[in-house]
Amino acid sequence: MKAVVFDNSGTLLKRYRTLKNVNKNEICDYMNSIDIVDAKPNRALVIFQANHKFLSKANPKESIYNFIIKNDLKCNLSYTNDSEFKEEDILNTLKNDNTGIMKEIQESIVAIKSKLDNIHICSGSGFIMNTKTGKVEFTITAGGKLFPEVKDLINNLKKRKIDIYIASGDNNESLMQLGELLGIPKNHVCGTANSKRKESIVKKLKNKYEKVMMVGNASNDILALKVADVGVLTTQQDEGELSFELLDSADIIINNINEINDIDF
Repeated sequence: MKAVVFDNSGTLLKRYRTLKNVNKNEICDYMNSIDIVDAKPNRALVIFQANHKFLSKANPKESIYNFIIKNDLKCNLSYTNDSEFKEEDILNTLKNDNTGIMKEIQESIVAIKSKLDNIHICSGSGFIMNTKTGKVEFTITAGGKLFPEVKDLINNLKKRKIDIYIASGDNNESLMQLGELLGIPKNHVCGTANSKRKESIVKKLKNKYEKVMMVGNASNDILALKVADVGVLTTQQDEGELSFELLDSADIIINNINEINDIDF
């Protein structure tokens, strides 16, 4: 038996995002959240396990830290360039920031709603924080539409008796919606998986399957691409120049997700 593991945003989903630069008080939807994390040391991307409707109802003046604590809200570490920073460090570090407020999150939600009339999946909201000071530097909301070829691709893989998994840094609720939309079993959907967890997922699947393919599009997929039997980098999202490390991590580079059908592995 064989398996294919897909990243979500930028891989299965044509991603649209809005970020707010908190320091400059401006929306910057042309930027990539992973690139922003990598642009400076000691940064982490944190994702809320809550939908945008719930976040929109918060008191806009309430601090992000207090909102999380008051609502016992789960937050996950989606990506970081600080190897020493762990998920359990998020709240202890974030409590040092008294400037990051829910208004910043809410403005990124409003911005993406004004940008898109029909979002298939709202991938969730979160923020980019400094892992040393706890300061929230950017807030982010992402969503998107399935690439047109995705449903046919998934159906073709199923016909070939290939098991399908999703391992993504997006929030659990949105990924469960995606799994239901594509007919992928719930236990094959791995939500808010950071780089190391994606790698771990692929390693475990290699013990179960004859071969495992990983399909991704960004730096947070590098570890999983390297450890897979076949690592496939898709550039369909088209976000400009890719790093050498990302390009070098893949066995195959494709321009359209439909090209997976032509790969014999």
